[in-house]
Amino acid sequence: MTVTAIEAELKTALRTGKVVLGAKQTIKLLKTGKAKAAIVSAGAPPIVRRDVLYYAKLSNIPVYVYPGTSKELGTLCAKPFVVSALAVVDEGDSKIVDAIKAESRVE
Repeated sequence: MTVTAIEAELKTALRTGKVVLGAKQTIKLLKTGKAKAAIVSAGAPPIVRRDVLYYAKLSNIPVYVYPGTSKELGTLCAKPFVVSALAVVDEGDSKIVDAIKAESRVE
């Protein structure tokens, strides 16, 4: 899977599924194991990135490190603010969880 494919799947998940934006909510969902997948921006603050990767590993949830900035991830989500992390709760019609598992970009 390429970055473009994951971006397309994320847009589909945002439109048809349930995606929670924000580092605090993402970490909370990872701690409880309620997220199916997570995406964290490469430009996210180091503590956020570390926590997302740590709790995802504990809960055995796939994580994709988005290669852009938090602002670019926010723009991809059609939001006028930065998004450092997001959690996929329901993928809807998308195959984002499979795409993230295939990519398995944990840095």
